[in-house]
Amino acid sequence: MILKLSNLLDYLLYQADKPFVSLTEEINHIKDYIALEQLRFNDRLNVSFTSKTGVGTPQISPMLFLPFVENSFKHGFIKNGTLKIDIAIACEDETIVFHIKNTSHNTTNSKHGIGLENIKKRLELLYKDHYELKITEGNTCFEVTLSLNIKRLEAHV
Repeated sequence: MILKLSNLLDYLLYQADKPFVSLTEEINHIKDYIALEQLRFNDRLNVSFTSKTGVGTPQISPMLFLPFVENSFKHGFIKNGTLKIDIAIACEDETIVFHIKNTSHNTTNSKHGIGLENIKKRLELLYKDHYELKITEGNTCFEVTLSLNIKRLEAHV
């Protein structure tokens, strides 16, 4: 666990300054973060994480998906004694799709904090016209799908 924490701190302090990191690096740091949270939640956590990166390793901005993962742990709701989080990252053809869904409490009256607004601003600055962000709030779950068009990004960079 100390090694996982060390890897995360290294990523936050040194890799986040880079303009791009490999998708594989981002996935590995998400896995480390999940492992640390599993220590905190013990048996009250049910996380499903899948990733399909295909051939080649596309480059993305560092810490692009991690804020969504952090938010799911921070704002997720423990229902029936368990916080349930499903995460999927798929890279197919010209698109990277990140999807996360977590149990939540009645969110119809919820206020969005500065975190989501900052993420939206960052996406607009870094990936203008090359992404689609869909956020769905329901009575029992909170869901985010972020799609990045790799082909258009490579042409833009």
